Amino acid sequence: MHSHQYFILRCIELAKRGNGMVAPNPLVGAVLVHDGKIIGEGWHQQFGGAHAEVNCINSVANENKKLISKSTLYVNLEPCNHHGKTPPCTDLILKNNIPKVVIGCRDINPIVSGRGVQRLMNRGVEVIENILEQDCENLNQRFFTFEKQHRPYIILKWAQTENEFIAGKNFEPVKISNFETDVLVHEWRSYESAIMVGFNTALYDNPKLTARIFPSKNQPLRIVIDKENKLPTTHFLLADEFSTLILNTKKNATICNKEFLKIDFNENWLNDFLKILYEKKILSLIVEGGAKLLETFIKSNLWDEARIVTNTEMKIEDGIKALNFLEKFLEEIKIGNNKISFYKR
Repeated sequence: MHSHQYFILRCIELAKRGNGMVAPNPLVGAVLVHDGKIIGEGWHQQFGGAHAEVNCINSVANENKKLISKSTLYVNLEPCNHHGKTPPCTDLILKNNIPKVVIGCRDINPIVSGRGVQRLMNRGVEVIENILEQDCENLNQRFFTFEKQHRPYIILKWAQTENEFIAGKNFEPVKISNFETDVLVHEWRSYESAIMVGFNTALYDNPKLTARIFPSKNQPLRIVIDKENKLPTTHFLLADEFSTLILNTKKNATICNKEFLKIDFNENWLNDFLKILYEKKILSLIVEGGAKLLETFIKSNLWDEARIVTNTEMKIEDGIKALNFLEKFLEEIKIGNNKISFYKR
């Protein structure tokens, strides 16, 4: 007989399939088990769409429908007990007379936290909690950061040469990451709600900042600092079909899918900006440069994770130096001549 941990791990596997598609909702997977055998599986697939529990119960084959009321429902996050874009999942559980629910961790959202569990218990459902709780919280670290700190989960990312330069003299672009790393970076982008660069990076690199290698996946909101609105209108961030938020000191305006947001670049501008992203329900933000913007996040202690790509075979004589970075090292992977180092704050 499989353990509770086994089935919660399966919930986590299923939940990950919604990565990049469900924000600002959390990632949730659900498994229905009868007599040690999985008879239904589901995950939250799209923001505004059916929750994991609904998809799980709907997946049960007709010949097994009669077993639902004798089964155990496993879910990595506490079922909701409120009307949002969909009805409460607790209603569905009670309607189907599911006698036992096993939960990985509670939902931190105050309109959910503990209420789903309490409702089920009040109606006689056996509830078991905190199975692989840390794994379940890690899965939804973006959601938990968003709810606890009222800001997006922030990932810093940059590429540097072996001797720690991120660009050449006068911001001349240098191709540091290889093709395989580029593919991985595009996948990373598809998981996040927004992606941000500073003015010099936008001007000299003219980046697209899309996950275009994965066109069917999420394309993050692009954010650029352009205080004086000097970025050429022919640059991708202003000219293409993808959405861009332009932070400036001149105007508030929306032109097609380009939003100009006037902000005061005072010493607290970053905190104010992150509050705006919270209000816009931007669950996560990946910051890809340049050095000055990255340094602002680091000095303000407003980041959660860093990913540094180093080309171990490339050196340049002069240019823009990478940041001095001494933080909690997690792991390192190698992709050809690229070394990717992961850090946590």
